[in-house]
Amino acid sequence: MSSNSFQLAVMPGDGIGQEVMEAAVAVLDAVEARHDFSFSKSYVSGGSRQYKETGVAMTEDAFEAAEKADAILFGAMGLPDIRHPDGTEPAPQLDLRFRMGLYAGLRPIRAIPGVPLALASPRAREIDFALVRESTEGLFASRGKGTVEDDTVAKDTMVITRGVTERVSRFSFDLAKRRSERRNRKGVVTLVDKSNAFLSFAFMRKVFFEVAGRQADVEARQHSIDAMALDLIRKPWEFDVLLTENMFGDILSDLGAGLVGGMGFAPSADIGDEHALFQPCHGSAPDIAGKGIANPVAMILSAAMMLDWLAVRHGSSRLSEAAEEIETAIDAAFGAGAVKSFDIGGQDGTSAIARAVIEKIKNP
Repeated sequence: MSSNSFQLAVMPGDGIGQEVMEAAVAVLDAVEARHDFSFSKSYVSGGSRQYKETGVAMTEDAFEAAEKADAILFGAMGLPDIRHPDGTEPAPQLDLRFRMGLYAGLRPIRAIPGVPLALASPRAREIDFALVRESTEGLFASRGKGTVEDDTVAKDTMVITRGVTERVSRFSFDLAKRRSERRNRKGVVTLVDKSNAFLSFAFMRKVFFEVAGRQADVEARQHSIDAMALDLIRKPWEFDVLLTENMFGDILSDLGAGLVGGMGFAPSADIGDEHALFQPCHGSAPDIAGKGIANPVAMILSAAMMLDWLAVRHGSSRLSEAAEEIETAIDAAFGAGAVKSFDIGGQDGTSAIARAVIEKIKNP
């Protein structure tokens, strides 16, 4: 691929993943038409429906196609009524994280103009923090490895390693630096753990502050997970970058989404040293699939995150500008009341929201 042409693996998946992906690709096409870059899209199948039909949630060819792409755009995979014999769900997205070393799960939480917020405080409009969820170890290191002894005791093991903690800490500090440039204030990374009770978290905290000692231009702090659950309700506008273990991040990212309108407004990325996958935080929502009412904003914002990641990786101002155009268009469409999605009490469906965002991109 040339410096302005990229190979994109598109994985719509299950349920509303198909619908919100169609909206996101339409928005990508709109910014592509305005800038000197292009995407060659390869559609890659996988998911729970495929597992039910074939016994394989994602083939080896599909994994290889994802690995060869410059970036992966991922819809949603998983259906609650389709399970492995042990009761767990097929989850190719988790397989991709572990297989490709996508250790940094980035979940931006930002108040969008015109979207109702959960908190009554006027300062809720200032919510703008980024949760970094370590995505390859922690409690999830036991995925597929837990044990049940004599049908009386079940065990899963927490794993924290120095190497991954150092990498995800550096990622978090680098992110805080980039955010500080946009926000014109010093960046702050807060480690969220339970180091007062568990050796693994005490070790994570030790390594985190070792890395922090080499980051003079970013402040480092620590917060206990229980206190953070409280403070994300009391004063979420005070936080910048939050770094935490896998399971804690899984929980806090949903809490954060609830602060800013719900899962339909919560994008995410899973980022490694060489690969990255971009997907909405929500699942496949089979109860509304096929009705045309799914909110595509989280998927569209995930596509914008992909553009921003590629911009940093390839030093491209064009990609960075396109990412900003998408975010600005969403703010304008919702802020002006041009659209209101079903999940916040409106009547605008998936296609209508995509059209409104595209219109704002074309006519800012």
